[in-house]
Amino acid sequence: MPYTLAGRLLRTRLTSSRVTVFDGQQVVAEHRRKTGRKGQYSTDPTHVPPQHRNVDGLWSRRWFLDRASAFGPATVQVIEQILDRCHIEAQGYLDCQNILNTLGKAKKQKLEAACQQLVNMSGHATYSTLKRLMAAIDSDQHKPTEVRPAASNRKHVPTPDTAGALVRGADYYRTGR
Repeated sequence: MPYTLAGRLLRTRLTSSRVTVFDGQQVVAEHRRKTGRKGQYSTDPTHVPPQHRNVDGLWSRRWFLDRASAFGPATVQVIEQILDRCHIEAQGYLDCQNILNTLGKAKKQKLEAACQQLVNMSGHATYSTLKRLMAAIDSDQHKPTEVRPAASNRKHVPTPDTAGALVRGADYYRTGR
């Protein structure tokens, strides 16, 4: 929506392929409908207020890449992927912040390992994907101990000492006596 219409009550029409927004009878915005994963942005840069177009002094690409370099080269590559896929770079800043702060907090090596796995798989870099990869790394480190066969639960019946005892053999019973 154009920022000048913030706070106004508007009508929307949703079809399978388009989202159209009306102010009375006038069409004020129309976007192709996004399909696929949830949370995708569809922002027209002209709809952004002027004070939000220039984000110098706030978060920036350089700021996130500098922080990611403290984790390792794979983390830098993942942060670059996130920022590159956004039409408006600032839309990726929150994802980058969540990855570096939440996932990376006290787990630098694990985050770097998860980022390296993601790069090797040529996967889609998201917070959720990295969180799952880090959980898998955790579960690999806490694998159960090696399975050993259980002890037998059969009773041990000692074989009788038959030395000096009179025992009939199988032949005795075959003859039918």
